[in-house]
Amino acid sequence: MAEEKLYLYPVWLRIWHGVNAIGILVLIITGISLQFSNTEFSLINFELAINLHNIFGVIVSISYLVFFVGNLVTPNKKYYHIKRKKQFRRLVKQGVFYMSGMFKGEDPPYPISEKRKFNPLQKYSYVVVMYLFLPITIITGIALLFPELIIEDVYSISGIFLTAVLHAALGFMISIFLIIHIYVAALGRNPLQNFKSIINGYHEPG
Repeated sequence: MAEEKLYLYPVWLRIWHGVNAIGILVLIITGISLQFSNTEFSLINFELAINLHNIFGVIVSISYLVFFVGNLVTPNKKYYHIKRKKQFRRLVKQGVFYMSGMFKGEDPPYPISEKRKFNPLQKYSYVVVMYLFLPITIITGIALLFPELIIEDVYSISGIFLTAVLHAALGFMISIFLIIHIYVAALGRNPLQNFKSIINGYHEPG
């Protein structure tokens, strides 16, 4: 008997995910363009890149607020609870599966269920990105948009320079996370299975 589909992605979460994904992609592309633009070459017109980066920065900030509040008032928050007991063992077990077991056709050690949407490695990475990296990136982005808010000097180093470096470094880390996120999402029964889930809301076992 076939396993039933699991409804894991409510409408608000799917809308947020789509807006956030598009917003972050635009921020990454415009951020790279701004980072490496010079008088001889620019991936995107400099003024256009600045305007797009600022506009989508505001969109992602509002989107993050929706995610944060949604995870406070809906059952979705349960998927982000960290279990301290045997956490290292669970992380190692999942890591071994990614490095070896899945290539041998083994069953995942922590399959998706109604109570568990993320495996241990996914949960920790999502918590770090969504509750640490992204908030700090948003805060530093707002500070760079309003530089008068930034401390002028920190140990004789420009506060704006330090804020810009932190903002760019976290943007790079989020970019790496996005690449890994897309790769892992393509590891289902077929490469489109998990992408279909985030569109219709249902996870199909398999």
